[in-house]
Amino acid sequence: MKKVSKIFVLLTVVLLSGCMFPAQQNAENEIPYDDQIAVVQQAVDAFQEESGGLLPIKTTEEDTQIFRKYLIDFSKIKPRYMDQLPGNAYENGGVFQYLLMDVEEDPTVYIFDLRIAEEIRTMQVKIQANRGIPFKEPLGGNLYTIDYKKLGYKEEPTVQSPFTNKELPLIADGNGTIYVDYITDLYQVSQESNIDPGEIVEDIRSILYEESVFVPAYSPLYEVNEQNEIDYADQS
Repeated sequence: MKKVSKIFVLLTVVLLSGCMFPAQQNAENEIPYDDQIAVVQQAVDAFQEESGGLLPIKTTEEDTQIFRKYLIDFSKIKPRYMDQLPGNAYENGGVFQYLLMDVEEDPTVYIFDLRIAEEIRTMQVKIQANRGIPFKEPLGGNLYTIDYKKLGYKEEPTVQSPFTNKELPLIADGNGTIYVDYITDLYQVSQESNIDPGEIVEDIRSILYEESVFVPAYSPLYEVNEQNEIDYADQS
């Protein structure tokens, strides 16, 4: 796996607690600059080397989704290992949360867009007012589409994919957890990259982030079914 191209070229902490962005947010803070990610990667590498293998990460709940679990704690690497925070980092008025993946073998810096969390938070408020999620159609794996009209939406809310730039829908499981549905991204990336889904022995979502600086945050579990098609996995 690369390290943010890997040198050339991100809720337990924020989700649903109201991830309002600082007032100084501007257009520059919404761009995932490769050089800023590379600077953070170098700082993480230096910290790990000098600390005897420790990583500069925040403490999160044990059951936090892997794509939001190892959030970078900038207070541990600034100013010793980097002069200033990335302008696009949430902690500095940006919209991106920085995190690590592959922490055991090759800790690699990635980002995810916190505006996704804000969209989910807004939906949760409407769900509370509705006293529950109005499920619409079953998708499989205990996942369902949502009847947005019953939540007061005039148009179905979507979030922009960092992988294909397409607008992705929000779905829910039977327990009330809201997800971003990346299944169309998975199909598109697998076809464009000539990837046989049946040959992926790990999490099928890895085909999205292995060639990207983004992770598919707030995604449900997917699997490859007997027909060698990408499908929804059992969320329980």
